[in-house]
Amino acid sequence: MARIDIKHLEAFIHVADQSSFRRAALTLNTTQPNISARIAALETRIDQKLMDRDAGSVRLTPAGALLLSKARGVIDALDDFMVTAGAQGLFEDTLRLGVTEMIAHSWLGVYLSALRDQFPGVTVDLTVDFSSTLSDALFDRSIDLALQNGPFDQQTSGSIDLGGYPHVWVASSALEIGRQALTLKALTRHPVITHARRTLPFQQLEKHLAGERQARLIPSTSLSACLRMTVEGLGVACLPHVMVADDLERGRLVSLTYPWVPDDLSFMARFHAERAPYLLRRAAGLAEEISGR
Repeated sequence: MARIDIKHLEAFIHVADQSSFRRAALTLNTTQPNISARIAALETRIDQKLMDRDAGSVRLTPAGALLLSKARGVIDALDDFMVTAGAQGLFEDTLRLGVTEMIAHSWLGVYLSALRDQFPGVTVDLTVDFSSTLSDALFDRSIDLALQNGPFDQQTSGSIDLGGYPHVWVASSALEIGRQALTLKALTRHPVITHARRTLPFQQLEKHLAGERQARLIPSTSLSACLRMTVEGLGVACLPHVMVADDLERGRLVSLTYPWVPDDLSFMARFHAERAPYLLRRAAGLAEEISGR
């Protein structure tokens, strides 16, 4: 009698979680026909239909719904075996990771190196985007883990606090603004470079500057572009300290003394805990360790 292969169960779980043979194939680095063949082989071997396909959608049969948790249990047991044996190098999977630009320009490199050291056989499929876009991707199952800032319209069952990131006022050293405490009028003699519209920091900054007629806000969808413009002396900026720390240390930027900043950016590692395998849970925990440094 032919045995059930781990790859059959993996295909079953991924198709069920993503409601898509195509997405499951992308996640498992194979083709859609291959995924279909694995599901068909599994159904043949247990002599039960697990899924119904209808106009592109995928629905579990009653038997499929019953057996899905059992399939997860088998995969979890295998993961636990490899972890207990100290054989994390045997993990072979794709982690679909979404991060905001601030993380991409601060500690993402350190995080990815640590993840590679622990799971050398795992491929990271990286998406860098707005936090709101990452939330949409997380809930339509396009990514597995989001390292993003709040506030959040929808809550996830898996959520790990990555800490708060304070803002700081900075300017190019070439502007020669000085280190003295600035008034609102003195600050807004220069254009103010900051976060994109519709973000909470932009909204708070816009409200704070509303009473000053000469204030000129320059929002950007790219924080790295904000940083470049500030270094080049095109205005003052209010940016997360972690993004500008290197330029402050190198003397390309100077910090400004002004008594108000937007709220700290609060970051979380978010995922769906009810279906999270060991790799995903460990990747979220590793983000907490790296961000805490």
